[in-house]
Amino acid sequence: MDVDTVSDRSTAILDEVSRAVIADEDVLRTVLTGFLSRGHVLLEDVPGTGKTLTANSLATALGLSFSRIQFTPDLLPADVTGTHIFNEKTREFEFQPGPVFANVVLADEINRASPKTQSALLEAMAEGQVTVDGETRPLPDPFFVIATQNPVEQEGTFPLPEAQKDRFIVKSSLGYPDEEGEMEILNRRAERTTRTPEATAVTDGREARDIQSTPESVHVERSVRRYITQICRATRTDSRVNTGVSPRATQRLFEASRSMAAMNGRSYVTPEDVKRMARPVLAHRLQLTADARVGNVEKRTVVADILDETDVPSVNTADAPDRSGRTASR
Repeated sequence: MDVDTVSDRSTAILDEVSRAVIADEDVLRTVLTGFLSRGHVLLEDVPGTGKTLTANSLATALGLSFSRIQFTPDLLPADVTGTHIFNEKTREFEFQPGPVFANVVLADEINRASPKTQSALLEAMAEGQVTVDGETRPLPDPFFVIATQNPVEQEGTFPLPEAQKDRFIVKSSLGYPDEEGEMEILNRRAERTTRTPEATAVTDGREARDIQSTPESVHVERSVRRYITQICRATRTDSRVNTGVSPRATQRLFEASRSMAAMNGRSYVTPEDVKRMARPVLAHRLQLTADARVGNVEKRTVVADILDETDVPSVNTADAPDRSGRTASR
């Protein structure tokens, strides 16, 4: 699939999701970029802002299967991955797949589950497989997790370990709609007889996989690769940061930038693509110093300052492949 088709299909998917969800388009594009990058997305929001509806609508628009896991303190790993159940007829144990066996999985309030249960999802996110009773089983392809957590209510929660946060390619927030957006929610509700709006399929599973594979052919000029490297390395020397981003984060920013370029119908990455994805990809991976936390320093502010201080390279599009995949001549 070429980048023009990816751009057209991405626009159609976002339009369909926007028919069901009133949310900032940039946030929805960030979520879809996470899918195109074969990563996973963490949404941090108060209840009632449309996280579940966003995940369900995106799965429907992509033509993929969807499941929702409500994480609670008593949730067990087997409740996520599945377990073996004894069949009275065959007198044998049979594997009963858990809700993680879906293309799009909503892990609702993931920080309410115990670390042991969180780790069951970690293998699925990292490896695209689960291991139950010593037997490894592959998950559906595509496999995409949208996890949520409530930033306000922390009683009875288990903070996500840094290793698990690093598994999410982006972290974002839907936030509250503005006044006109909230009015639009009521207007849409008045025009239908069902409580929850519904999206319709725009693609199917095969096309969704093609959309995911296209960013792999997007060109990233060496100067832009250097730009990505410099931004990530700068997080490790900033005085407000105790631990900067890992080399894995550098690679994820590279991947997310390619996906953003493909969504914009370009076969090459620009510094603007990198800037657009730097905050949602890098901010949640930072560990701030105690002084920075006391001073209420925002992680996104740290990334924004680094972007302002890093020299932006120029892009020579003559070296970028055209839409047919051939490199343009000088």
